[in-house]
Amino acid sequence: MVRPSGTSSGTGPVVLAVSGASAQPLAQRALQLLLEAGEAVELVTSRGALGVWQAELGLRVPSEPDAQEAFWRERTAVSTGQLRCHRWNDQAAGIASGSFKTRGMVILPASMGTVGRIASGVALDLVERAADVHLKEGRPLVICPRETPWSLVHLRNLTALAEAGARIAPPVPAWYHQPQSIEDMVDFLVIRVFDVLGYELGNLRRWQGPPHQPGSPGAPAAGTTSP
Repeated sequence: MVRPSGTSSGTGPVVLAVSGASAQPLAQRALQLLLEAGEAVELVTSRGALGVWQAELGLRVPSEPDAQEAFWRERTAVSTGQLRCHRWNDQAAGIASGSFKTRGMVILPASMGTVGRIASGVALDLVERAADVHLKEGRPLVICPRETPWSLVHLRNLTALAEAGARIAPPVPAWYHQPQSIEDMVDFLVIRVFDVLGYELGNLRRWQGPPHQPGSPGAPAAGTTSP
């Protein structure tokens, strides 16, 4: 279930933007979990991302909004929630205006080209325009750069975005939840991204501290239990 926290503000849909960086499976899983939770999603996929979908997952994602919506409904096998797809260059879309209310926006994944243009105030497509709107309106914006390593230029662009109010959340895996598959790691990364936006999305084994070993400092004595 998705539950807004104090980080997210206002009402309206979640904007999920997908740029042409690697890690498209994360975007697909995010969309699936949001729809399963009954959320309203505004989905915008950049022109570059359409090619990466095919390279990474073998998917030919339609560019036309109606065809793309039908594609994702079939692909995710989810009928709940509300989904509206946008053309990558449709800068007349609702999400291109500050008067269109949203709960926040996630760019997952975010290419460094996208990062650089947003940091410079340049909006060549709808992904970048929607991000610019979220910054100027003071709404939650989470940017998930997957590129590695980062150059000084990358770091300066990300710093500029953080100073402007964006949250930077690179999709970095963890192992304390003992993932058993790539799917487990994908779920962890997606859920942590939406933690930053201020939502709880799905179930996640969260860190509770190291397990106590018998005889270790702080471990309960034999025959007792921790409070």
